[in-house]
Amino acid sequence: MKTLLHLVVSLVLLQLSATAQSKKLKVFILAGQSNMEGHARVETFDYIGDDPATAPLLEQMRGPDGKAAVADDVWISYLTGHHEGKANGEGTGKLTTGYGARGSNPTKDGGKIGPEFTFGLTMDTTLEEPVLIIKTAWGGRSLNTQFRPPSAGPYEFSEAQIAKMLKQGKDIEAEKAKKAEESGRFYNYMVDHVKSVLADPERVCPDYDPAAGYEIVGFVWFQGFNDLVDGNTYPTGADGKTRDYSNYSKWMADFIRDVRKDLKAPRLPFVIGVLGVGGVNANEGTIAFRKAMAAPASMPEFKGNVMAVETAPFWPDELAAIDMKRAKVKQMGHLLKVKNKNSPNKDGTMDKAAQEEYLKQFEAELISPEEATMWARGASNAGYHYMGCAKTFALMGKAFAEANLQMLGAQSRE
Repeated sequence: MKTLLHLVVSLVLLQLSATAQSKKLKVFILAGQSNMEGHARVETFDYIGDDPATAPLLEQMRGPDGKAAVADDVWISYLTGHHEGKANGEGTGKLTTGYGARGSNPTKDGGKIGPEFTFGLTMDTTLEEPVLIIKTAWGGRSLNTQFRPPSAGPYEFSEAQIAKMLKQGKDIEAEKAKKAEESGRFYNYMVDHVKSVLADPERVCPDYDPAAGYEIVGFVWFQGFNDLVDGNTYPTGADGKTRDYSNYSKWMADFIRDVRKDLKAPRLPFVIGVLGVGGVNANEGTIAFRKAMAAPASMPEFKGNVMAVETAPFWPDELAAIDMKRAKVKQMGHLLKVKNKNSPNKDGTMDKAAQEEYLKQFEAELISPEEATMWARGASNAGYHYMGCAKTFALMGKAFAEANLQMLGAQSRE
């Protein structure tokens, strides 16, 4: 009897000890458009190791067997899709590669990474608690319309926009109705998905302990390209040169407030990933947009709980230079097919074989073998997707995580 009693007591103590050691699930939300999806193919991982400064990061991204790392205590739910959201699908599992941009089936590994990979790996090595990443991202979506936050109110067409539509013979009321239907749709998809996942965290994260619960401790926003190039919503400013992006700052602040309200997380640390396409030497218009993106982080109400992380320093300048040469080759390919005064085939005497040989020689003179090798190792997409360079996305994800951790650390010391 005594032995049985001791056994029962021991089991109770073990249970109490396990309960005491239970750790609250840390939830991070990542949202945005195509660069949050991530278009860096895993085949470009080796390029990270070519730079001694980032070689240690590559080691973190791979396991002892040389294959892609799988996080020990990080799980992910990833909602994405195509056709204006009608084909949304969810991918779930332990964090590893493949949770970047996906193809026609959003539930399947797309062979790519976005910022989520090194973001999660950084959290895995830093935090003692289990981590859940909820990622929602769709390409080609703007803050001014599809991600428009509720507090921003309805999208208002300017007089110039209305005049332009009238000139095009469009029905103004029909256009307004269409815009109203689009406005905020993806903001709602995002919030609804987060709430759906958190209604049953164990579905995605098998190690979730209901007794310990969860807390939302970070939000990363990485978006911007569609707003950058939207000349209708953001007309040229008073200087007559650059567009006025001040409304983006206003809507970004609304977005932060609304997310915190809708998710009942009033002190939620918020990271704004500032669009870095074009690098540190981008044109004036891009620089102006970046300032508008980052502006909310300087607002008094967001001091210490919103951080803007510049991604321009991670822009792969060396690959961008090669990409410009590739664009010239592509342009020459088009020129060879037309009777243009600037075309080497202006008299139309070159047959297809001659055109191909000319273009091959043109490319060889423009792009060295070393540059061709570098491109093959480091790039897998277009410039607006940071050349699909895994090195760039890895550095961005790590930077986003470090900014989030910095804010969490500051909150813990309050």
